[in-house]
Amino acid sequence: MSFFFMRFILILLWAPSLLAAPSVRKRSFKVERVKNPNFKRYDGPRELLKTYRKYRMPIPQELLDSFDDQPEDGAPSDDAHPGASPQAFKLTHVDTTARPVAAVGLVAATPANGGIEYISPIEIGGQIVNVALDSGSADLWVFSTQLPASSRAGHRTYDHFLSPTFKQLPGANFSILYGDGTSASGNVGTDTVDVGGAVVANQAVQMATAVSPEFVTDTNVDGLLGLAFSQLSTVKPTKQSTFFENVMPSLAQPLFTVDLRKDTTGAYEFGRIDASKFVRALSWIPADTKRGFWQVSSTGFGVGSTWTQVPAAQAIPCGRREAEPGRWGDDVPVQQHASESAGRCRRCVHC
Repeated sequence: MSFFFMRFILILLWAPSLLAAPSVRKRSFKVERVKNPNFKRYDGPRELLKTYRKYRMPIPQELLDSFDDQPEDGAPSDDAHPGASPQAFKLTHVDTTARPVAAVGLVAATPANGGIEYISPIEIGGQIVNVALDSGSADLWVFSTQLPASSRAGHRTYDHFLSPTFKQLPGANFSILYGDGTSASGNVGTDTVDVGGAVVANQAVQMATAVSPEFVTDTNVDGLLGLAFSQLSTVKPTKQSTFFENVMPSLAQPLFTVDLRKDTTGAYEFGRIDASKFVRALSWIPADTKRGFWQVSSTGFGVGSTWTQVPAAQAIPCGRREAEPGRWGDDVPVQQHASESAGRCRRCVHC
């Protein structure tokens, strides 16, 4: 018995040594740090704003104010954020307390991408998206949640399931190809559309299920709102009326005006002429709208102080992502005042 007891004690004494971890030789090492010459610094507030927009979260007013107050010399350069402009990130702020009275609409037109496009915030079914108003087309289409997640990244998207006023148009679809080769396609429904206080119920809304790569990479714009005429609508099997055609009867005046400015925010205004925006009398120009465009006779054009005459021809004052003025009817009075010293061009349209 005592022999067995001694063996048991010896096993207990050896156990810790058998379970002990093998000894580790301590050492040190160094990792060299090398500067990356291609690194582009991040702008924290701007990246945070993009995240709020991506996940459709409410944006704190303090964050929006930080962009409004940002000095020009302290703003990040375009090189640091290709394709972006400081003004483009003010679009998500809509001051509903300062909206105009009924039958008048006023919406900001903010330059983006160096001024090659102007973006405006609109509401569809209570959801805000940033669109480019375009007088050369007749479709209102937007990025929708039906797009692949990779295409929606960085964009505000319209979710028809979140809108209490949405109605599907069974069998309706669209496919639009623009002059610059960009495109969009998808299905169609109707919803309440609010452009700066000018409201249309049951407006045709085209929900993109596919867009060209150029639209995917341009996160400033979440769709287009066409201001031409329904002859150009690409909706099938039945063409749909444009927002302006539908809102015009309810406006204080059946017109809209355009104030596009260089490097600062301008405006589109529906139903009213702001006389402070021009200095000369309005001129009337007949418009031919039979083909769906704002088509006018032209004998020349001017750039700065240089005027060039051309043989009499029909001109279409339009451009995708840079809307020109127009109105419904046979006669269009157009007044244009260019202020070179201020570096901007204003157009005003009246009927």
